[in-house]
Amino acid sequence: NGQEGIDNTSPNWYSSRCSDTNDKGLLAFGAKNTIYLVDVTASSSTVVGELVGHRERVSGFSFCQHAGQSHNCASTSDDGTVKFWDTNEKVLVKEHKTHQNTITALHWSPGEKNLVVSGDEKGIVVCYQYNTGESQSFFPEPRNIFCLSCSPHNWHYVAVGYKDGMIVLIDISKKGEVVHRLRGHDDEIHALAWAPLPNEEVLYSRVDDNTGETTNGMTEGKEKGCYLASGSKDQTIRIWSTLKGKGVMTMKLPFLKRRGTGVDPAVKERLWLTVHWPKGKPTQVVSSCFGGELILWDLTKGGKQKWSLLGASSEGQNHSRIVFNMSSVCVEDNRELLLSTSMDREIKCWDLSSLDCCWTLPTLGGFVYTLAFSPVGTGCLALGVGDGMIRVWSTLSIQNKYDTKTFWQGIKSKVTALSWHPTKEGSLAFGTDDGKVGIYDAFSNKPPQVSSTYHKKTVYTLAWGPPVPPLSFGGTGDRLSYSLYSCAGEGIILQHDPWKLAGEATDIDRVIKDTNSIKHKLSPHTDLSWKPDGKVVAIGNEDGSVEVYQAPTLKLLCTIQQHHKIINVLRWHHDHSSLPELQYLLASGSSNALVYVHDLRTVIETPPEIPVVMTEAYRSLAGHTAKITGLAWSPHHDGRLVTVCYDGTAQVWDVQKEEGLCNYRGHRGRLLCVQWSPVDPDMVWTGADDFTVQEWAVSKQEFTKPPKSKNVFLFLAKKTLDQVKAKLKAKKKKKATGKGGTKAEESLSLIGEGNKGGASPAPGERPSDNEEEEGSETTSISSVTGSTAVIVSIRLHPLQPLLWSVFPPEVTLKKRKPRSMLPLSTSMDHRPREDLQQDCLNLATVRHSEGLGDHIQLGLFADRDALYRMFQEEEEGHVEAGHYESAVYLRLWKGDIAGALQVATEKGELSDHLLSVAPMAGYQVWLTTVEVYVKQLCLQEQFLKAASHLLSINKVYEAIDLLKSHQLYREAIALAKARLQPDDPVLKKLYTTWAAVLEKDGHLSTAAKCYLAVDSSFDAAKVIAKKNDPVSLKTAASLARIAGESDLSYSLSLRCAKDLASSQDWLGAQQLLSTHESLLAHRLHYCTIELLTVSLTGTDIVTWTCSSIHPWSAPCKNQDGFLATLRAVWERGFAVSPSNPEILKALHQQLKAIENPQTTPNVPMKQLLIQVSLDLTLGAVSWLLGDWGAALEKLLQGVARGNEAGHFLLMSETFVSLSTCYILKTSKALAAARSLEAFVCYQDLYHMWWSLSTNTAGAQRDMTDGLHSASENHINGLDGHVTDTPNGDGMGWCVSAQNGDVKMGVCVNACQVLLSEPHATCQATQRAIAKIQQRLASMVHQHSQTQETKASHGEGRTEKPTSAQGSTPTDSQESTDAGQGYSIFFLIKYPYPDVLECCLVLLYLSKSSDLVPDHLKNEAVALIHKYGTSSLRKASQQFLS
Repeated sequence: NGQEGIDNTSPNWYSSRCSDTNDKGLLAFGAKNTIYLVDVTASSSTVVGELVGHRERVSGFSFCQHAGQSHNCASTSDDGTVKFWDTNEKVLVKEHKTHQNTITALHWSPGEKNLVVSGDEKGIVVCYQYNTGESQSFFPEPRNIFCLSCSPHNWHYVAVGYKDGMIVLIDISKKGEVVHRLRGHDDEIHALAWAPLPNEEVLYSRVDDNTGETTNGMTEGKEKGCYLASGSKDQTIRIWSTLKGKGVMTMKLPFLKRRGTGVDPAVKERLWLTVHWPKGKPTQVVSSCFGGELILWDLTKGGKQKWSLLGASSEGQNHSRIVFNMSSVCVEDNRELLLSTSMDREIKCWDLSSLDCCWTLPTLGGFVYTLAFSPVGTGCLALGVGDGMIRVWSTLSIQNKYDTKTFWQGIKSKVTALSWHPTKEGSLAFGTDDGKVGIYDAFSNKPPQVSSTYHKKTVYTLAWGPPVPPLSFGGTGDRLSYSLYSCAGEGIILQHDPWKLAGEATDIDRVIKDTNSIKHKLSPHTDLSWKPDGKVVAIGNEDGSVEVYQAPTLKLLCTIQQHHKIINVLRWHHDHSSLPELQYLLASGSSNALVYVHDLRTVIETPPEIPVVMTEAYRSLAGHTAKITGLAWSPHHDGRLVTVCYDGTAQVWDVQKEEGLCNYRGHRGRLLCVQWSPVDPDMVWTGADDFTVQEWAVSKQEFTKPPKSKNVFLFLAKKTLDQVKAKLKAKKKKKATGKGGTKAEESLSLIGEGNKGGASPAPGERPSDNEEEEGSETTSISSVTGSTAVIVSIRLHPLQPLLWSVFPPEVTLKKRKPRSMLPLSTSMDHRPREDLQQDCLNLATVRHSEGLGDHIQLGLFADRDALYRMFQEEEEGHVEAGHYESAVYLRLWKGDIAGALQVATEKGELSDHLLSVAPMAGYQVWLTTVEVYVKQLCLQEQFLKAASHLLSINKVYEAIDLLKSHQLYREAIALAKARLQPDDPVLKKLYTTWAAVLEKDGHLSTAAKCYLAVDSSFDAAKVIAKKNDPVSLKTAASLARIAGESDLSYSLSLRCAKDLASSQDWLGAQQLLSTHESLLAHRLHYCTIELLTVSLTGTDIVTWTCSSIHPWSAPCKNQDGFLATLRAVWERGFAVSPSNPEILKALHQQLKAIENPQTTPNVPMKQLLIQVSLDLTLGAVSWLLGDWGAALEKLLQGVARGNEAGHFLLMSETFVSLSTCYILKTSKALAAARSLEAFVCYQDLYHMWWSLSTNTAGAQRDMTDGLHSASENHINGLDGHVTDTPNGDGMGWCVSAQNGDVKMGVCVNACQVLLSEPHATCQATQRAIAKIQQRLASMVHQHSQTQETKASHGEGRTEKPTSAQGSTPTDSQESTDAGQGYSIFFLIKYPYPDVLECCLVLLYLSKSSDLVPDHLKNEAVALIHKYGTSSLRKASQQFLS
C-alpha cells in the first residue's frame, strides 16, 4: 500500500556509549535530545517508540543487562542529568543530578543490577544505586573522562579512560581506590571493553610494541584477572591484563585503501576508534578503522591473519565515515548481530558469523531542504539535507528497503538545492548554504566537480536548461545541450558550463539587459523554472513579480504582477498532458500563502512586440496560512498540484476546479519540499524541518483542506510559548535577511513570509546553526503505516522550529527606533491633515512678517531665535520626562556648553563625551566638572576610571587614596610607584597596609613580597613561615639568611628541620641545618636519630620507612657498636673528634640546652626515639671528652627511657646497639655504671625467662597475675613485656640455641646485682608516697564535692601518713645497713629495675629450672616478704610450693 519514509534522526556523534542493545533485541540510541527505540531482527528494523525528557543533547545510554531487568535503562545528557527509563512503558522512572560538570561517560554495570556508573569532564566518577537512590562520588584522577566500563565479572572494578590516554582501574568498594594505572596510549581513550570470560587465557604471545613484555598464559593463584581492550585516537588497540596491571598486546590499525574511493585529505586526521568484545567470541575483538570500516581481530593469531574486514564480500557494505558506537545482541539460531552507528548517519546490522551486513537504516541529521526524482533512473530519489550530505535512495529496491548511497565529500555545508540532469543518468547538481554549486556522479565514489564561481549567499534553486549567451554559440552533442543555472540569496542567476565548471560562470542579467534594452537595476531574483520544452523560462523576483523570457535571447514576453511578496517557488505543468493547453500553466507560490496559476499560452505561442503585464490569475488556490515553500505537478494527472507550506501541511489541489482534494498533516514541523511519486499516482513525498522524509497516499487522508489556524499545532505552541520566549531572551539573534537583502520584519511575519521556500531559513527560524550536529533540539519522529502516516509519539517541547514560524523571534526582538530629540514638534506633525495644512499657512505668514507667536512646532522652519525657543520647550519636556541626555544634547547644539554641563551635573548624567568638551567652557569649568564626574563615578563603583580622571587634574595623592579606600591596593601601588618618589612614605604605607590585609586573607606569599618591597625582611620571613609546612619554613629561613636576620633564620631552620625529621627526610634536615654553623649540635643530634632509626629498622619498633637517608647510615647495623659507628660518622661527616675538646665542650653545652622532657608511658615512638637519641648524643660527647661518669649517666637515661615508656623491646635493642659491656669493664665503680649494669642483668633475666617459658605457659600466666597485683608502677609493665617478646636477634645477646646450662647459670649468678635491698627500700618508699599522694588528691576532690567540715577532713589527712609509714620499713636504717656505698641521692637519681619484679622472675625460674642458686632464691623470698604487699607475697607462694 505504501512505503515508509526516512523518519529517524541521526545518532549523536563523539560519545563513547550513546547506543546500546538489550537481550530482547531492542536497540536504543541518542539523537539530539531524544532516545529512539528500534526493534532489531536479522532481516529488518522497526522504530517502536522514543524516550523524551532531556532538554539538551543525549551524551550516553546504557541498558541494564540482567535477566528480567533489560527494560530498565539509563541515559545522560548535556543538561547535567542522569535519567532512568522503562522502555516497556516508555516513561521516565527517576533521575539524579549529582554531577556538577558535563557528563561524558555512562555504563550500567553488567555485574551488579542496581549499579549505574557515570563520569564527567572534570574526572568525577559517580556510582548510583538504582534501587535505593544513594550515590557515591570518587575522584581517582584530575583528568577529563572520555569513557568508562564496569567489569562484568568483578562488580566493584571500573575501568576509566581519559582524554590524555591514561586508563585507570578503580575499586569502588574501597572508596574508589586505584588498583592499576594502565599507561601506554598517548591520546584520547575512545572505548573500553571487558573480555566476556573472566580468566586470562593464553593469547597469541608476542612482544608488545612498546613495553617489550609477553603474555604468559593462564594466571596462577586464586585470583583470576580479566582482559580489557581499549581503543585510542593514537590508532592502536591494546589488550591489558588487569591482574598484572600491564599491557599484553598492541594492535596497530591497518591503512585500508578502498576501491574507487577519493579520500578528502582532511579526513585522515579525524579518527574515532571504538572497540567491542562480542559475548560469543572471547578471543575476537571488533574495532572501527579510519574510514568507517569495521575490523574483526583474532587475538590468537598473528601477522596478516590477525584481522578480517567486515563486509569484504561485496563492495558498499561498510560505513563511509568513522564509526562511533557498537553493541551486539543474540537473536534466534544463536546468531550474534552487531549494531554500529557512524558519522555517515547510517545504522548498520552485521552478522558476526558471516561478517556481512544484514541491513542498513539511514537517518537524517538536519532539515530536508530539497527532494528530486531522477528523470532517467526511475524511482531514484535524491535528498538534500542540512547535515551536509546528499542521499540517493533507490525507492523501488526490493531487496533493501533503505537502499541509499551517501555523498558528503566536498560539501561541508547544508545541501539546499538539487537537480538531476534531464538526460545524463547519474549526473546530479547540488547547491549549498555557503553558495557552492557542484555536480556529483552518483555512480562513482569520486569527489564532485565544483564550480569556481561561488554565490555570496544560500543557493535556492538549480535548473538545467538550454544555454543562453555567451554559451549558446552553437555546436553538436550533449556538451552544448544544457547549461546549469543557479539562483541564490544575493538575487542573481548564474549560468554554469557543466563541462567547464572551473571556468567563470556568467550572470544572465547582462543578457536580459542587453536584449531588452533595460538601463535600470533589475529586481533581485529568487527562483527560476524552465518550461519542459526549453523554449521559455520563468523567473521569480523579490518584489513578487514573475517574468517570462524567451530562450535563448531572454527576450521578455510578459510580467506577472499578482503576488505582492517574495516569490519562493515556480513550477511549469508537464508537457505530456491529454489537454495540450495545460502545458502552458505556471504555478507560483510566495510568502503571502496564496498559490496562483497563470495561463501563458497566448504570450508563448504569439510573442508580443511589447512585454505584456498580467494582473489576473487563471486560477487562485487559497487555504494555506503561511509561506508556500514547494510545488509539484502530478505527472500522472491533468491539472493536479501539490503544495507544501510553513503551516505544517501538504495540500493536493484540483487546479481546474480550484478546490482541495486532500490535506496531509503527518509532519511535526514546517514542510520545505515536495515531489510526486514518478511511479504511483497516489503517492507523494514530502520533506520537512522535523528531520524526516515521508511518503503518503493522497486517497487515504482524512482532511481535504488546510487548517484554518495559522498553524495546525498552535494549541501545542501556546503551551510552550513561555519556554521559547525565555530562550529567546537568553540568546542574541542575528538580524535575518531575506532573499536579496530583505528586512527581517519583512522576511518573517506572523503568516510565515520571509526567506524563499524554506531552502535556507533565517537564523531565527531553525533551532541552531549546527542543526546537523548534536547540539540542537529535535522534533518528533513519525512513521508511515500503509498509506496513512501514523504518529509514533507527539512531543510538546521540541516544536521550536514550528513556534518560530508562528511567533518569530524578530517580532519580539525588533530593533527599537531611537528616541526623538524633538518629540514635541514631531508629535505636532502627526496631527490631522487640516491642522498640518494650517501650519503651512502660518509658516508662510511668518516668513513674510515678524513673530512666530505660539507656533513653537514651526521653529524648525523659521529663524534661529524661533529654533532656540523650540529648543527651550523641547528641553523642558525632556527634563520633565527624565530624558536628561536629550536635554544636554540640545544645549550642546546651541553652543551652551556650560549650561549642558550644569544640567548633566545636577542630574548625575555626566559622561566622557561631556567631559571631553568641558575645556571649551574654560579651565575652571573643566576642573570642576572633572571633580564632580569623579564623585559620580564613585557612586557608580567605577573607581579605576575615577582615579584616572583625578590624574588628569594632577591629583595624584587623591587618586591613590581613592583606590586604597576601596581595597584596590594593587592598582594603588602601581599608580604610586609610577608617579611618586621611591622614598615617599605613602608608598611604604600602601605596602604595609596591603600586606596586613593579604596576611589576614591567607595570601602569605604576596604579603611577603609587600614586606620585601619596603625592606622589612624580618616580617616577610615571619609571614611565609606562618604556613608552617616544611617548604614554607625552608623558604622563610633562606629569606631570613639572605637578609642577614641570622637569629630568625636559626630558629626557622630548626623548626623546618624538626618537621623534615618527623617525616623521615634526613637528607633534607641535615642539608638545612648545615647552612648554620651554630646548629652543629642539632646536626649531631639528628645524626644520632637517623643512625638509631636505621639500626632499628626491621624490628617491631620502627615500622615506618625513611624517605631519604645518608649513605653513612645504611651499614650502621653491621658495625660492632653503635657508639663506635657514631664516632666514626661524626669524625668523617661533621669534623667532630676528641682532638677538638673546645668544640666538644661547646657542643655539650648546646645539647644540654635542648629540652628533653620526662618520658611518659603514652609517648609516641618517634618522639621516644628523639628523646633517647638526645641522651645518647650527650653520652657520646661526654665519652669523647673523657668524662666516663657523665657518659654512663646519659647512656643510662637513654636505656631507662625505654623501661619508663613500657617498651622493653626498645630498651633491649638499645643495649644491643650500644654494646654496653665494653663500657662496664672500664667504669664499674661508678654508681651510674651500677645502675646500667642492673639494666643489663634485667634484660638478661627476661631473656632467660622467655627461653624457658615455651613449656610452662601456665606458670608464666600465674606469675603475671601475681605481678599485676604486686606493683602498680613498675610491675604493671610486666604484661607488656611478655607481649613484646623480641625475636631471636634480641635473645641471642645473653642466651642462644647453642648456650648450655652453664652459661645460663652464670647469667643467673650475675643477676645478684638486681636483688639490691637499698633499691628495694627506696622503691617501696616511693610506692608508699605515691599512694599517699593519690589519697590526698582523692580527699581534696571529696572536699570540693561534699563541703564537709574542716575537722573531719583533718583527721583523714593525719591518719593516712601514719598508716603508710607503718607499712614501710625504716628507710634510713635500711639504707645505712646496706653498706654498699649508696646514698639516698644516688638511689633516687639513677633509675633501677624494679627489685620485687626481678624477685618474682627468679622464683619462677627456680621452679622451672635448677639453675638458680638457693641463696638467690632465699634472698628473693626475703625481699618479697619484707617489702612486698600481701597480694605479692601470696603470688610468690605459688613458686615455693
